[in-house]
Amino acid sequence: MKITCIALDLDGTTLTPQGKLGAKTREAIEKALEAGIQVVAASGRSLDSLPKDILEIPGIRYGITSNGAAVYRLSDRKCLKQCKLTKESVREILKYTEGQDTAFEAFIEGKPYAQKEYVEDPVRFGATQRAIPYIQSTREPVADMVSFIYDHQEILDCLDIVVKSEEKKRNLWKTLQENVKDVYITSSVTQLLEISHRDSGKEAGIRFLLEYLGLDREGLAAFGDGDNDWEMLSYARVGVAMENASLECKKAADWIAPSNEEDGVAWGIEKLLEENRSEL
Repeated sequence: MKITCIALDLDGTTLTPQGKLGAKTREAIEKALEAGIQVVAASGRSLDSLPKDILEIPGIRYGITSNGAAVYRLSDRKCLKQCKLTKESVREILKYTEGQDTAFEAFIEGKPYAQKEYVEDPVRFGATQRAIPYIQSTREPVADMVSFIYDHQEILDCLDIVVKSEEKKRNLWKTLQENVKDVYITSSVTQLLEISHRDSGKEAGIRFLLEYLGLDREGLAAFGDGDNDWEMLSYARVGVAMENASLECKKAADWIAPSNEEDGVAWGIEKLLEENRSEL
């Protein structure tokens, strides 16, 4: 069966390490769109954090955001599917992180908020130097995030916990997984635990969108690089992991593409288009 839909993770996959869209990758995406393939952004980013380079391509009409917590039609920002955290889960998360050396990001209707100290100095909390412009340009700083989260506990799309070490992240992940109900937990970068409602996840997001668009799973290809992508890649008929991908992501993939620094998405899309042409 021909590929009819391509789901693209953004950071570490479609975007360069500098967070931009390379010329070859843009050209390949436009070729796929011209061929009638539905191209979907599938990101851990919230709606308001989606990059201009992606939003400027008119053929990309849908976005799976916040690791599948919300699915949007991008042209008018219409929310097609949303899974908000329960207030019980939010309270449990705050209980199990109390007194720990962490920071928070919170997302409401696609808008990201973050602890003021983290926005001012992301590296101190484990972020890379390269991530500073992205964090500081997209996050609304909040002085007291715990109070902010309590005040908005019934309307949160999702929460990120910023941790300073891989060991702390593993331990906290285990604790929350064992003690907090109704949550989906994943991680796209070293310093983040990304928590949303249990019905979230990029796989759940793309399942919904395929049904909404009347498309078949057998026509799906998905690209990714992180631990938050492997379920989506496993679900797709053709899962494509980047050379720079995590081990879990590569294990779920059918193809390994060159890295995001080498326009690996362009390589993969060209290969998919060739296979489609061979089925004519």
